Amino acid sequence: MMKAIRFFLLAGTGLALAAPVWAADAAAADADTASAQSEIIVTAQRRAESINDVGMAIQAVDGDTLESLRVTDMRDLTAVAPSFTVSQSYQGVPTYTLRGIGFNTINLSSTSTVGTYVDEVAYAYPIMNTGPVMDLERVEVLKGPQGTLYGRNTTAGLINFITGKPTDSFEGSIKADLGNYQTYNFAGHLSGPLGEGIAARIAFRSENSDKGWQVSNSRGERQGKVDKLGIRGALAIDPAEGTHFDLSVTWWQNKSDTVVGQGIGFTPATDPATGTSNSRFFNAPGLAAYLASNFPTKATQADWAPYAQRSTDIGTGLGLDGPLAEDNRFWGLKLRWDQDVGDTMKFVSLTSYNDFKRNALSDWSGAPYEVLLQNTVGRIKSFAQDFHVEGESGPATWLVGAYYANDRIIDSNRTMLGQNANVGLIRAAGAPLLANPIFNSGGYTPAELSQAFRTYEDFGRIRTKTWSVFANTDWEIDDRFKLTAGLRYTEDKQHYNGCSRDFNGNMLPNVNVVNRALYLQTYGVLAAPITQGQCNTFDPVTGTFGEVRSVLDENNVAWRVALNWSPNSDTLLYTSVSRGYKSGTTPINAANLARQNAPVTQEKLTAYEVGLKATLADRAVQANLSAFYYDYADKQISTYFADPIYTALSRLDNVPKSKAYGVEGELTIRPATGLTLAANALWLKTRINDYNGTNAAGQPQNFDGAEFIYSPEFQGSLTLAYDTPVSDTLNLTGAVSARYQSKSNTIFEDLDLYKVDAYGTVNASLGVRSESGWSVSLWAKNLFDKYYWSAVASNANVVVRFPNPPRTYGLTLGFDF
Repeated sequence: MMKAIRFFLLAGTGLALAAPVWAADAAAADADTASAQSEIIVTAQRRAESINDVGMAIQAVDGDTLESLRVTDMRDLTAVAPSFTVSQSYQGVPTYTLRGIGFNTINLSSTSTVGTYVDEVAYAYPIMNTGPVMDLERVEVLKGPQGTLYGRNTTAGLINFITGKPTDSFEGSIKADLGNYQTYNFAGHLSGPLGEGIAARIAFRSENSDKGWQVSNSRGERQGKVDKLGIRGALAIDPAEGTHFDLSVTWWQNKSDTVVGQGIGFTPATDPATGTSNSRFFNAPGLAAYLASNFPTKATQADWAPYAQRSTDIGTGLGLDGPLAEDNRFWGLKLRWDQDVGDTMKFVSLTSYNDFKRNALSDWSGAPYEVLLQNTVGRIKSFAQDFHVEGESGPATWLVGAYYANDRIIDSNRTMLGQNANVGLIRAAGAPLLANPIFNSGGYTPAELSQAFRTYEDFGRIRTKTWSVFANTDWEIDDRFKLTAGLRYTEDKQHYNGCSRDFNGNMLPNVNVVNRALYLQTYGVLAAPITQGQCNTFDPVTGTFGEVRSVLDENNVAWRVALNWSPNSDTLLYTSVSRGYKSGTTPINAANLARQNAPVTQEKLTAYEVGLKATLADRAVQANLSAFYYDYADKQISTYFADPIYTALSRLDNVPKSKAYGVEGELTIRPATGLTLAANALWLKTRINDYNGTNAAGQPQNFDGAEFIYSPEFQGSLTLAYDTPVSDTLNLTGAVSARYQSKSNTIFEDLDLYKVDAYGTVNASLGVRSESGWSVSLWAKNLFDKYYWSAVASNANVVVRFPNPPRTYGLTLGFDF
């Protein structure tokens, strides 16, 4: 199956390989010939223009296409934008990668290399995109560094979701899905005028699956239910000629089950046979046998700690009760004011406020043991203000503006790991030290030590302010040549305070007895004991336990220069050089040592790109091709830290030098009215240059030549979309989309256990639509039930996979009016 998909993808791309660009509604093109193509209008440069006039690699996908391909969350977007990938950290935070450029953080408080925007409002934190996707007009994917026009700097690119806007005439829609896993979804919208100069729109989407798709290997219990609800309301107000206000409020909640991991083996440190740490002798009894006999072969197989075990208090080690599920809420407010200033200028103000809350309980054990569970609690409050003036002056179109953002973040979790091998090692190491009054000044008993280190908290508070000024201009040199130049100056300042800390006194015996003894042996310092609720993160410089504090104060200049050449009205050739940055960030880790919570500085990417956009065969064929080279400095990564107690723990680091280069293109053919065939792909090479880091076994290693993580060498898709009359009143509609990607790594080391295997998937839909408004369709995602996973992670004991769902299918009934 996989080889067949790859064959068709490669055969279909021919000379042009990349991401599809869809017509706004090819079936509605009122043309005498099937070769007529609707013009695709995008706002990639913050003004409406034809996609073929923009010298940049852009993909625009309209709402009808998104609906027919069942794009209902960020992960689904990879089916139509194959150079974009979504994986999951073990805390459930999405990791976005575009053309190989990504940041594998676990924290909801970290921004992404891929910026996400809704109607040009920055959703700077990927966790904000985990609600339902609803009522979209189109999605635009801009590839390469973005810093000269949009609110926040990014190194990989950005994705802008353009929502449906209020209309001057009354319209609406309602849709209902019924599917396997007891799925029932509802979506709809109403739009129309409320009076002279004012119109409104309201949209909603609910998603429910009452039967989980993950099944416990040991108990037959299920996990994977879906429970999401989202609502958006919008007002368009035109109080006077040349004045327009766009106000919207978005709210959603997500109470879906959290995805549980599939245990596939031990970490290099804890492997019972080859482990590099003495923790290998303290794996939970039966864990090795379970992993050996339950290696996953399909998506539904999984396991997690039994409820009765995890919810029970053991001494001071309080349990975690409640369902393994999210309890998240988001609301966002946007106000845009457009004011004409004369005939050739416009002032724009864009004000936004986003508020996200999370309370999730997750089990990353990968086995029916208490290896690692976390109750993740966090909140993000993000305010932003954008002012800009845009206009035309002779041959130049220009834009100048300023941007300000202020974010307040709390990111915390309570971890429970009573059967983790590292916990067993610490408890055993502490037993002989109980008799030493220097270390056991608290008089802890063997029973207390045997129950210690079951649970603790990680906590971080982050306050970020960013401001920038920017300018961009397009200068029409003549009918054939256009020069684009953009510049942005940015200052970012981030304050952080946080630590790992005791919870309910459960960490006191192991920290005060074992950790203090080991720190004395390693650093020659005997730290003062901690008390209940105190930070247990140790700073070898001061010789004390305490809170970690840092201030990250950075600035940068992002820029872009591009030259477009149009030898005729159907061809555009362009070349560009650009530089983008991603601001530095501070992690919230399980921090034994203060260095683990040290920030990483901003990363810098300089991109060189050449491209071609050609409209052929009387506009029936669109061929796009681009080649790029990325010079990457100080790439941000989540990696390992050589810890004197736990062998290998998480930290962030900067890779001084790395690079990526590739070829991306597309071939879109419209052989008949209502029929579109799109083949697209990315060939990519990535390389780390002479980076000295730490491997998964806690040992120093040079990673020169390593590939970037989650960066397959090949990604491609082949899509067929159709909307064809079968009678005077009925249209046959549908789509088939196949996607393939080659294998990739999840760490810099070349270890099979940590790889994501190559995979191919197919989604399809088939239906009929009546001129009277009703429609019915059958659909399937992962049609051939392919077992594949998009992420691999370690919980310091067991290596776990996070599988993508198995085949889902169903029936959709709809009515447009």
